[in-house]
Amino acid sequence: MISRRDMLISTAAALAGGAALLTGERGEAAERRGELKPGKKGNRARPYLPVVTPNGGTLPWAMKNGVKEFHLIAEPVEREFAPGMTVKCWGYNGLTPGPTIEAVEGDRVRILVTNRLPEHTTIHWHGIFVPNGMDGVGGLNQPHIKPGETYAYEFTLRQHGTFMYHPHADEMVQIAVGMMGLFIVHPRQPEESAVDRDFAIMLHEWAVHPGTYRPDPAVMLDFNMFTFNSRVFPGIAPLVVKTGDRVRIRLGNLSMDEHPIHIHGHRFWIAATDGGRIPGSARWPETTVLVPVGATRDIEFIADNPGDWAFHCHKSHHVMNAMGHNVPNLLGASQKGLEERIRALLPGYMAMGETGMAEHSEHIAHMEGPANTLPMMTGTGPFGNMEMGGMFTVVKVRDDLKSYDEDPGWYRHPEGTVAWKVK
Repeated sequence: MISRRDMLISTAAALAGGAALLTGERGEAAERRGELKPGKKGNRARPYLPVVTPNGGTLPWAMKNGVKEFHLIAEPVEREFAPGMTVKCWGYNGLTPGPTIEAVEGDRVRILVTNRLPEHTTIHWHGIFVPNGMDGVGGLNQPHIKPGETYAYEFTLRQHGTFMYHPHADEMVQIAVGMMGLFIVHPRQPEESAVDRDFAIMLHEWAVHPGTYRPDPAVMLDFNMFTFNSRVFPGIAPLVVKTGDRVRIRLGNLSMDEHPIHIHGHRFWIAATDGGRIPGSARWPETTVLVPVGATRDIEFIADNPGDWAFHCHKSHHVMNAMGHNVPNLLGASQKGLEERIRALLPGYMAMGETGMAEHSEHIAHMEGPANTLPMMTGTGPFGNMEMGGMFTVVKVRDDLKSYDEDPGWYRHPEGTVAWKVK
């Protein structure tokens, strides 16, 4: 049974959520919906702190006769992975991953799903307890949603945590080309240790062959693009926090690989899985969390170390873009005179690999690559080329943060705190 207090909270959330607007690439609501402002810790205008989906969005809803009603549209979308590369994907409401769904434990929700794809689809609510006929496995629990049709899913949320949604129809194709999203259910009762910043990130990997625009769903293992919320570095937004903030990062994985996600400069606690919250006495500290396939993990930490801190998958190929995996090993192999001869046939050619692969970071400036294909290494920082790509971003922790909504720029290191060259 839902108490009168809980009903009032759910109604207040409805009024807030109904006013929110999905705003495309930045995916921020028209209002921050109660998100903390620097210097006003704990002063929230809403019954829960909404999640921030970097480079994504939150799905708006309306209250109809006591039910929160959402509308998801399955459709082809074009997604910019980073400037210089746009991929023809499938997703929801113009995004991949689809907009994050947020609700409160105890809510009755109705999700209308319209199919604008060229083939049938369904939606499965991954990890959420629903009546069997709402589970979304095509042919087993429901008829397939044919192109042009709209189906309604309606159920009461009986748990809280980080969950996902994705098709359970032609999964090999539909998930591979971007059909997935996060479903966040906030607890009815206030959390013991409320967070100040709450981020949601979907991990995925793609096979986009050089010079092409569509992901190849037939690839099983040899992926070449690795994304946070379908963006690759340096196109991934940083995670901006204030020194002293308690930060939660929710990670979901529907790709073909597990991903060990690592943070620099901090340790975190493994706080939850898609099976539920882990009691405080049972949590353990890590600097790397392994996110298995088909699972979610929540990590939490205190941002007590100012600076620009790397946050990335620790599989070394997963922080690269468009890497060719069938090239010969040229370490130590002299290419003297070869570069000039090949340039006569291929202007701008660079001989690489003899002393390492760092030259790949010079591709943009010196060598034209295939259309719609990013260099293997991208991004520059205050000290030069960062030689990264893929699943890599930066957690920006600042003492003097003025706004969560603006990138504060590169960290200004106090004098004497940067490694120096010894003469």
